[in-house]
Amino acid sequence: MNIPSKLPSHTALNLPSDVLSNSDDSILNEKLPNSFPVSVLMESRPAKSQWIDKTWDAVGLLSLSPTDKTLKTEVKEEGKDVKVIQQGEVEQLLYSGLTIRLFLDECESYYHNLMSPEPGCFIVARTDEEAQGSQADVPIPFLVTLSFDEAHAYLEGDDTVYSVSIPAELYRWAEAYILENYSAEKRKKRKRKDWRKGE
Repeated sequence: MNIPSKLPSHTALNLPSDVLSNSDDSILNEKLPNSFPVSVLMESRPAKSQWIDKTWDAVGLLSLSPTDKTLKTEVKEEGKDVKVIQQGEVEQLLYSGLTIRLFLDECESYYHNLMSPEPGCFIVARTDEEAQGSQADVPIPFLVTLSFDEAHAYLEGDDTVYSVSIPAELYRWAEAYILENYSAEKRKKRKRKDWRKGE
C-alpha cells in the first residue's frame, strides 16, 4: 500500500460527506489544543456463560469541544461514574472527566488509525482491586487514546482495551493535528540489481 507523503485534505482521509458539511471550522482555524475532554459509555449485559454473570463493553464516546463553555461542569467530578439507564438486565454507566491527549511522537500511529477502514478510539479499563460483590468485575476506564501503539502496550498487561467509533469532532481535531505536525515518509522503491551484468 502506498502511503501519501502528506495528508492533503479532508477528502484524502475519506471523511464522510455529512461530517464535512458539519465541520467545525474553529477547530481548524484556531490554535489546536493537544487535549480533548471525553466521557465513556460502558454497558453490561447478562453473560451467556455459567461462569460469569455479566459481560461489559464500551459502547460509545461522548466528546465536548475544547472551547465549550460547559466544559467545567463536565469534568468537575473527575473519576465519578453516572448511571445513565437500567432497563431490565441491561445497565449503562457514563464515566466523565476523561481526556484524550495527542503527542508529537505518536503522530504516525494517529495517522495510520485515521487512514484505516474503521478509524477508532481505544478505551483502556481495569477493575477496582478493592471493590467487592457485583462491583468487583466492573471495568473502569482510565485512558482514551487514538494511538494503536499505546493501546497495544496496555494489552500486554492485565488491562482491557475496547475500541469504539471515533466521533466526527474528534476525527477533525486529530486530522488537523496530523496535518500541522506530521508528514508521512514516502516508501522508497528498492532498485533491483541486474545480475546479468555480472555474467
